[in-house]
Amino acid sequence: MPRLSKSELRTACWQAIRDAGAARFPGVEGRIPNFVGAESAADILTTTKAWTQAAVIKCNPDLPQRPVRHRALKEGKLVFMAVPRLRTDAPFIALDPSQIDASDLWVASSAKGADAIGVPTRLEEMPPIDLIVTGCVGVTRQGARLGKGGGYSDLEYALLREHGKVHAKTPVATTVHGCQVLPARAIPMLPHDVSLDLVVTPSRAIRCKRTHERPTGVLWDQLDPDKRDSIPVLEHGP
Repeated sequence: MPRLSKSELRTACWQAIRDAGAARFPGVEGRIPNFVGAESAADILTTTKAWTQAAVIKCNPDLPQRPVRHRALKEGKLVFMAVPRLRTDAPFIALDPSQIDASDLWVASSAKGADAIGVPTRLEEMPPIDLIVTGCVGVTRQGARLGKGGGYSDLEYALLREHGKVHAKTPVATTVHGCQVLPARAIPMLPHDVSLDLVVTPSRAIRCKRTHERPTGVLWDQLDPDKRDSIPVLEHGP
């Protein structure tokens, strides 16, 4: 049986969430899907060694990972979120809970709230990242990741790696619904794709044995010219 393309896999994952009755606002199609049980998955993530040892977390801004961001802020962790499409010279937003009123932490954990409350931060101003939490459309137990197709999560990793803010052993985790876990080798992985160390569902944490080599920086020769022209931190090249 031929393998499905990434586009076909995304469609299948979005449908699987709907079929499971696990879709939540604002829907699943075309995005990192919000799912029933996102809070429980966040709870399980916070019990893992990768989480408890992390003081600085980089987390995606999507709605299903909002409980993760809120828990991090409540626990006093410094959180960085990427500016959508990395469209500014300061492409990350810093959320320092020591500088945010406790009553505003839930607001700060949202994408709009972070934009209003957080501090725009240049790559060179960022501290080393202890844990990356990324959103996924689909995953495998072996750590393959399927995003929504924009490639920004992988590019964020590559930029952080190139600037020495993450290293080869920096753990990468995600929270997903159980129906988003696909069979082994279902997801084709390319050189720029970033694999997962930890997949957390509302019922369990799955530790992945890393088999895909992560990029050590931006793969400039494979970068889309339009994307390079639209992202300020890429303007000057390698």
